[in-house]
Amino acid sequence: MGESGTDMSGHAPVGRRWRIRPLRRLVRVFLSVMLLCLAIVVGGFLYFAETVASMQPPDDPKADAIVVLTGGFQRIDQAIELLDKGVGQRLLISGVHPTTSSTQIRKFTQSSSSLFECCIDIGYDALDTIGNANETAKWISDHGYRHVLVVTNNYHMPRSLLELRRSDRKTDFISYPVVNSDLKSRNWLSEPMVMKTMLSEYMKYSLATLRDLTGTGWSTGLRQDSARQASLD
Repeated sequence: MGESGTDMSGHAPVGRRWRIRPLRRLVRVFLSVMLLCLAIVVGGFLYFAETVASMQPPDDPKADAIVVLTGGFQRIDQAIELLDKGVGQRLLISGVHPTTSSTQIRKFTQSSSSLFECCIDIGYDALDTIGNANETAKWISDHGYRHVLVVTNNYHMPRSLLELRRSDRKTDFISYPVVNSDLKSRNWLSEPMVMKTMLSEYMKYSLATLRDLTGTGWSTGLRQDSARQASLD
C-alpha cells in the first residue's frame, strides 16, 4: 500500500470506501431534496403569477355589499364607483389610518357627501391583510350580509380571499380585482419593480397558506388588540 492510503491498484481501501459511500448518498439525497423544493417554489410562483395575470373583474357584478382593502386611492375610487352604480347596498373601506378622515377620503375620491353619509363605513382597526379580514368579518356579521364583493389589486387578491374566507366561512366573497397594468400581454419578468412586488406577495401568500393549513394562530391584525397586547407587555 502506498503512502497516499491506496492499494497497489490505486483504489481506496475497502473500509474507507464503505465510509465514503454513505456520505455520498447523503449528499445526493440532500441535493435531490433541495432541487425538488426549488422546483416546487418556482412552479408555485409561476402558477401564482399566471393566476394573478389572468384575473379580470366580472362584467356584471352583484352583491349585498362591497369591501375595499386600502392600499391606494385607485382601489377606493373603483369601490365607490361600484357602490354608486348599485352593485352593493353598502361599502366598507377597511384599514384606513386613524389620521385620515372620511372627509379627506371623500375629497380625494371626489365623491358626493350624501353617498358617504348614507352608505359608506370607514374601518380604522385593521393593521394588515389579516386585520382587514377580521374587521370585514365583524362588519358583515353586524349587517347580516351573505354575498360581498372584494375590491383590491389583482396581485393582492389571492391572499385577501384566503384571509377573508378563513375569518368568515359563511360569506360568499366575490373577487373584483383592480388591474393596474396588463400583466398578461407584457413581459413583466424583465421589470424589477413588478417582479419584486409579485415575489413579495407570493411569499406572503405562501406563508398565509401554511398558516391556514396548520391552523397556526397569529396576530389578529387589529389595532385595538395590538394596543392591548402592548399594554400587557
